[in-house]
Amino acid sequence: MSDEQTETGTGWPQPAGPGRPAGPAGEPDPRPDAPDPDELSPLAPREKPGDGERSGAEGGDVEPVEDATVELSSTPASAPAGRGRVSAASVMIAALLALLGFTLVVQLKTTSTDPASGATRQEDLVRILSDLDARENRLRQDIAALEESQRQLRSGEQGRQAALEEATRRADELGILAGTLPATGPGLSVRFEAGAKPISAVHVLDAVQELRGAGAEALQISGGDRATVRIIASTYFLDGENGSLIVDGRRLTGPYTITVIGDPATMRTALNIPGGVVASVQGDGGTVHVEDREVAEVSALHAPIKLEHARPVS
Repeated sequence: MSDEQTETGTGWPQPAGPGRPAGPAGEPDPRPDAPDPDELSPLAPREKPGDGERSGAEGGDVEPVEDATVELSSTPASAPAGRGRVSAASVMIAALLALLGFTLVVQLKTTSTDPASGATRQEDLVRILSDLDARENRLRQDIAALEESQRQLRSGEQGRQAALEEATRRADELGILAGTLPATGPGLSVRFEAGAKPISAVHVLDAVQELRGAGAEALQISGGDRATVRIIASTYFLDGENGSLIVDGRRLTGPYTITVIGDPATMRTALNIPGGVVASVQGDGGTVHVEDREVAEVSALHAPIKLEHARPVS
């Protein structure tokens, strides 16, 4: 041992300072006033300031141990445990949303800047427009065809209606002339009364011819016995017995009355010409009475004539 160890009587060297005395590691200090090694450990609990002061005062030369407590965690123990998890989830969602937005922006830029996609879209639009134009042209052609058909139908209907009306008019005219239809209109009433001589068939025939020449359209003759015969183109007149007349095979007695439809003034003039029918009948002692009729009715009908040889020209 050294001289210092011999002087202390402990076999330990003189301590180097106010801290832990020098000596072999793990062996306690044999000095009675040596501090406890556990109290000098950084992990040992700190003494209250009052206790340290009292120890220093009582012990004399023992100094208070400096604060060697190590702070194990910077996070307060009272912080909520779920705050860290919520913050992590929010950060993850924000990152995913940012990634999705970035992907959409890149996709839109790629689509808008892709020349192939733009060309294809333009070709589709041109094709659709061409199809619509072709369909419009077809519809316009169909409309024009339908309008032409409608015009033809109307024209044909109007033509058929006009032809029907014309045919009806002609049939009426022919029926009146043929004596198969009754007629009415302005005209005259011509009455023959016999004098010293009876009214002959020649006088009646002359009167009928004069009336036809003046534009008579329908005629009939009546006798004193009210028998009536329709006068047509084929009607004939014969003298009968006792001053009677035979008209188309039917016997009439006087006085005789001819009802005629036509222009009254013209027919009256034709009958009263000098040397005409009125003058001839008056020369034989008879009398002719001519009266205007606003409405003259020719109601007697003639049986239709059956043609045996005549045919219409085709």
